[in-house]
Amino acid sequence: MENVNLKFFLCVVGMVLVLEGLPYFAFPEKLKSLYLKMQEASDTTLRMMGFLAMVIGVLLVYFGTS
Repeated sequence: MENVNLKFFLCVVGMVLVLEGLPYFAFPEKLKSLYLKMQEASDTTLRMMGFLAMVIGVLLVYFGTS
Protein backbone atom coordinates (compact mmCIF):
# COMPACT_ATOMS: atom_id res chain seq x y z
CA MET A 1 0.00 0.00 0.00
CA GLU A 2 2.82 2.44 0.80
CA ASN A 3 4.41 1.76 -2.59
CA VAL A 4 1.18 2.81 -4.33
CA ASN A 5 1.06 6.05 -2.33
CA LEU A 6 4.67 6.84 -3.23
CA LYS A 7 4.02 6.17 -6.92
CA PHE A 8 0.94 8.41 -6.80
CA PHE A 9 2.91 11.16 -5.04
CA LEU A 10 5.72 10.99 -7.62
CA CYS A 11 3.15 11.07 -10.43
CA VAL A 12 1.54 14.20 -8.95
CA VAL A 13 4.91 15.93 -8.49
CA GLY A 14 5.83 15.03 -12.06
CA MET A 15 2.60 16.49 -13.42
CA VAL A 16 3.12 19.69 -11.42
CA LEU A 17 6.60 20.06 -12.92
CA VAL A 18 5.24 19.47 -16.44
CA LEU A 19 2.52 22.09 -15.94
CA GLU A 20 4.96 24.57 -14.37
CA GLY A 21 7.51 24.13 -17.16
CA LEU A 22 5.08 24.31 -20.06
CA PRO A 23 4.75 28.13 -20.21
CA TYR A 24 8.55 28.57 -20.06
CA PHE A 25 8.96 26.17 -22.98
CA ALA A 26 6.05 27.42 -25.09
CA PHE A 27 6.09 31.20 -24.45
CA PRO A 28 9.46 32.39 -23.08
CA GLU A 29 9.13 35.90 -24.55
CA LYS A 30 5.66 36.48 -23.13
CA LEU A 31 6.77 35.16 -19.74
CA LYS A 32 9.59 37.72 -19.58
CA SER A 33 7.08 40.46 -20.34
CA LEU A 34 4.74 39.12 -17.66
CA TYR A 35 7.52 39.15 -15.07
CA LEU A 36 8.26 42.79 -15.84
CA LYS A 37 4.59 43.63 -15.29
CA MET A 38 4.59 41.65 -12.04
CA GLN A 39 7.38 43.88 -10.71
CA GLU A 40 5.03 46.83 -11.04
CA ALA A 41 2.23 45.10 -9.09
CA SER A 42 1.92 45.77 -5.38
CA ASP A 43 2.90 43.15 -2.82
CA THR A 44 -0.70 43.02 -1.62
CA THR A 45 -1.96 42.20 -5.10
CA LEU A 46 0.60 39.43 -5.55
CA ARG A 47 -0.19 37.99 -2.11
CA MET A 48 -3.92 37.96 -2.89
CA MET A 49 -3.28 36.23 -6.22
CA GLY A 50 -1.09 33.64 -4.48
CA PHE A 51 -3.67 33.09 -1.75
CA LEU A 52 -6.44 32.66 -4.31
CA ALA A 53 -4.34 30.14 -6.24
CA MET A 54 -3.71 28.16 -3.03
CA VAL A 55 -7.42 28.14 -2.12
CA ILE A 56 -8.38 26.93 -5.59
CA GLY A 57 -5.68 24.25 -5.40
CA VAL A 58 -6.89 23.02 -2.02
CA LEU A 59 -10.48 22.91 -3.30
CA LEU A 60 -9.42 20.94 -6.38
CA VAL A 61 -7.57 18.43 -4.22
CA TYR A 62 -10.53 18.19 -1.84
CA PHE A 63 -13.07 17.57 -4.59
CA GLY A 64 -10.69 15.29 -6.47
CA THR A 65 -10.24 13.00 -3.48
CA SER A 66 -13.82 12.93 -2.20
